[in-house]
Amino acid sequence: MIDTDLSMYLEDHHRMMRDMVRDFAESEIAPVASEHDEKEAFPWENAAAMAELGLFGIPIPEEYGGSGMDLLAAVVAVEELARVDASHSITVGAHLSLACEPILRWGTEEQKERYLQPLASGQALGGFGLTEPDAGSDAGGTKTKAERTDDGYRLNGQKTFITHGGVGEVFIVAARTSPGDSSEGISAFLLNKETCEPERARELGFGHAGSLEPMEGFTSGDKLEKLGWNASDTRELILQDVEVPADNLLGEEDRGFRIFLDTLDGGRIGMAAHALGIAQGAFEKAARYTDEREQFDQRINDFQGVQFMLSEMATKIHAARLMTYHAARLRMEGEEHKKEASMAKLHASETAMDVTTRAVQLHGGYGYTREYDVERMMRDAKITEIGEGTSEIQKIVIARELLNELRG
Repeated sequence: MIDTDLSMYLEDHHRMMRDMVRDFAESEIAPVASEHDEKEAFPWENAAAMAELGLFGIPIPEEYGGSGMDLLAAVVAVEELARVDASHSITVGAHLSLACEPILRWGTEEQKERYLQPLASGQALGGFGLTEPDAGSDAGGTKTKAERTDDGYRLNGQKTFITHGGVGEVFIVAARTSPGDSSEGISAFLLNKETCEPERARELGFGHAGSLEPMEGFTSGDKLEKLGWNASDTRELILQDVEVPADNLLGEEDRGFRIFLDTLDGGRIGMAAHALGIAQGAFEKAARYTDEREQFDQRINDFQGVQFMLSEMATKIHAARLMTYHAARLRMEGEEHKKEASMAKLHASETAMDVTTRAVQLHGGYGYTREYDVERMMRDAKITEIGEGTSEIQKIVIARELLNELRG
């Protein structure tokens, strides 16, 4: 492990989490990561093992079945998983930041008790239904509709690019409760469906919560074929006359968009952690390879040009880690953090893309083969510049916050 000592930013429980997850990732994930990537197979066994370690409930209070830790502990865990394989890290990260945290921050006491227990234990995996075929960066363009009924709401629409779309059972879904085409009139709902692999879930005792009744008409589409994160389950969600009880409204009617914006602020810190871990893992592999590989009768990292590349990679990673941990601390303490979350996500994701590309370059022709993990890491890095808001959207958010500060 080649890393800058950031112990002063971490407390004992953060360091314990880091060491535990690092050991698990290196012993259990590393040997199978490439196989899962090639087969595009969800890592059911390792996911069940991560549930046993308590990773699906890290920041959830103990009274709701969680580990009672904090956001930074979750960031550290995601970083360590991504250092070995991003498909495993997103399985934990999306569940925590996009499903658990919104319920914890915005749910009623009854909703917390009903949903957080199975989510924290891994009995159910969660996800976030915001993106639509025609509403990506323009999330305010949501077209999924929620019509009032005597008992609640009837939802119709389609979501896409949804992590855990097939394997997941609990989703926070955006739907329009009032006419219009702006962010006003959008509400958030808690929806249940059955996992796409119920027999496998029952066999492992993971991923299926019998206490949550699936909602008729709420299903998932075919698994999407992607450039990277191939062992992560990504699908469409389909809503056809889904009857949703009024008690499943998260927050206030027509005021759901602020829940989604708040969730994205936290999700951007999480995405920065994924990117940070990918970059760290690729850097370590490049540093080792250049120390072992010889050309012209010397190790290739004795060449100044290679040393310059390694220095730049390490510096960018160090800056990304500081920014990510800082943004996490701000959110934990209830401080304003929209700008800092976007900055961390922007810098960490672009660092991941730069570092993994350089890692492939430093491996030479071997880096372009599947014999070495860096090609998978480069493919996995790209989505971090897109998910939770593209790099261009981050720049808009940052500029808006800067101008608001400038103008008082």
